[in-house]
Amino acid sequence: MPITIDDQKLAPDDFGFTTVGQVLGHLQRNNRLVVNVTLNGEAPDLDRMGELRAQSLDGNELYIETVDPTEMAMSVLDEVEQQLAGTDRARLEAADLLQSDRTVKAMEKLAGCFGIWQHAQQSLLQTARLMGVDLSLLNVEGRPIVEFLQGFSVHLRTIRDALEGRDFVLLGDVLTYEMGDSARLWFVAVQSLRDAITTPSTPLRAVA
Repeated sequence: MPITIDDQKLAPDDFGFTTVGQVLGHLQRNNRLVVNVTLNGEAPDLDRMGELRAQSLDGNELYIETVDPTEMAMSVLDEVEQQLAGTDRARLEAADLLQSDRTVKAMEKLAGCFGIWQHAQQSLLQTARLMGVDLSLLNVEGRPIVEFLQGFSVHLRTIRDALEGRDFVLLGDVLTYEMGDSARLWFVAVQSLRDAITTPSTPLRAVA
């Protein structure tokens, strides 16, 4: 039966494909990232990739959905920037609310920010890994991105500890002073990763 890749039907014999692994290898060589696979209408067990790759195409129907990895990475970074855009104002508003002892309102402001900050960290790390970019070679105003992310993680842990201990003075200080420049630095970090992805000739690729 034919192979369907991104809604385009292909005949295995036209390419000399006999196994699923040969099709996946062909897509990898053509810089396509596989995001969905079904065999005979069912999603395979990805923990048994060896068996899937060895699966014969004869008598089976293979459907594969792919994306361009660079386009996917840019989309993820766009989303990160959009989510981060409102966190700085919310951070300042939370700090002001704490100063006026309106802690419940402050916690509401912080709840959304905390999730966005964590998601931004994970997205940068995962996107860099996907694109083979070594973050230790990228800088945020003279500091390695990894150092910036580590420092931000310290801030998040301090915020969590302050919340658990109901130390609102410490929490306000962290939000006002220690994280004062964080929003701008986040956008610098995202742009640095963008530049590394779109200029692969630079020596920023991690060695496999």
